[in-house]
Amino acid sequence: MSKTKQAVRTRFAPSPTGFLHVGAARTALFAWLLARQQNGSFILRIEDTDKKRQIEGAEEHIIKTLRALGLDYDEGPDSDAEHGPYRQSERLDTYQQWAQTLVASGRAYADPYTSEEVADFREQAQAKRQPFLFRNHRPDSPPEWDGSMPLRFKSEPKSYEWHDEVMGDLSTGPEVIDDFVIMKSDGFPTYNFAHIIDDHEMSITHIIRGQEFIASVPNYLNLYEALDLPVPVMATMPPILGPDGKKKLSKRDGAKDLLEYLDDGYLPEALISFIATLGWNDGTTQEIFTTEELIKRFSLAGVGKGGATFDEARLRWVNGHFIRNLSVDEVYEKAKSYLPEEASSKDEQYNKSVIACLQERLKYLSEIPELSMFFYKDLPIDLSLINDHKKLKKYDAEQLISLLKVSRETICDVEVFTAGNITAALNQLLTDTEEKPVVLFSLIRIAITQAPASPALADTIAVLGKDTVSKRIDEQISALKS
Repeated sequence: MSKTKQAVRTRFAPSPTGFLHVGAARTALFAWLLARQQNGSFILRIEDTDKKRQIEGAEEHIIKTLRALGLDYDEGPDSDAEHGPYRQSERLDTYQQWAQTLVASGRAYADPYTSEEVADFREQAQAKRQPFLFRNHRPDSPPEWDGSMPLRFKSEPKSYEWHDEVMGDLSTGPEVIDDFVIMKSDGFPTYNFAHIIDDHEMSITHIIRGQEFIASVPNYLNLYEALDLPVPVMATMPPILGPDGKKKLSKRDGAKDLLEYLDDGYLPEALISFIATLGWNDGTTQEIFTTEELIKRFSLAGVGKGGATFDEARLRWVNGHFIRNLSVDEVYEKAKSYLPEEASSKDEQYNKSVIACLQERLKYLSEIPELSMFFYKDLPIDLSLINDHKKLKKYDAEQLISLLKVSRETICDVEVFTAGNITAALNQLLTDTEEKPVVLFSLIRIAITQAPASPALADTIAVLGKDTVSKRIDEQISALKS
């Protein structure tokens, strides 16, 4: 008779101590992808037992970020599912009960030592050039645990071999097993105890977490045995490294709150694709994935053991790809809130034309005000744009004025003012003036935009309109004359 396969249940269990950064988001994403792929459940659990480090509003911020990224959870702190509550601070009675079970079986004891005494034990070990192990200092007759002292797990040191879905087969000797605190004197559990209890009671099948926990796994295995609990599948994520590829990504490297990226106009789908490929691939050369493709192709076997380098330039490239793949209407809906204030004086069709003009060049939506300002107001004449231009600076003022005059006449002679007709006129202008595009088109672009770069020239002229283009060329001519 075949054994019934257990439904996959994964979890993301952040502490509310700050914003959601890219490393934590990758852990959440991989857990979410595995659950969605296997038609399982993705659980959000808030591990809020360290009250000293807790930041007000952090839980709400984490939930807001997950939802903005599209990482919907099936059970969490705002649901009434059967495995709740989903905040550890609301599960204290549960931890007390499991702790008493360990006390009753002789596998936990009250720690009577002061911090000064423990520090002295450490110094003694250092003097002997030995690793400090608390189990070497177990009290002979510990007091009865009443909650006023820390409660320590009484370990049974032994060798372990275990399999990690990312790191492979791992092993360790008994020397790393030690007695660790499971309940603090404030009545709260430690992470090392609480997450094991929670994962069991919430029927978690797969634990995906960062590399900082891998050294503690032997102690966790010792505790699983003491409690006679099954061990979930473990998958350890390698670190995400800073731009230099040498150390773990930090705020000092420019790592931002993911909501900041979203506020800057990075699309959720682009962030998901970028984060997923930090250390994972499906064995192909494909670099950009839709969320649907990720759900279909993701596997823990595709996660590499080495660290993945965070490259913000690559993130911008990925985001630009997703922006270009949207329809103009879709981009406009996402981008219209980023238009400069001056856009309010224009009608929707004009503003949509501006966005369509910019779409090919956009890397993120908060670039729009700077890139689009010349569509909405006359910018000050900046002669340095000509004087510093590699080709244009070789021409004197009279030559430039002559080119601008003939350009204005040719552009204004276009009857039906479309990008196609303007392109044909500009090409004819190249023939008539015998100039190269890098000279003539650069000069026209600078005159009508006063910007170092702009979208395709014909598209820009078509959006600005004949009157504005003519006026701005005249203003450039006047500046060159003076």
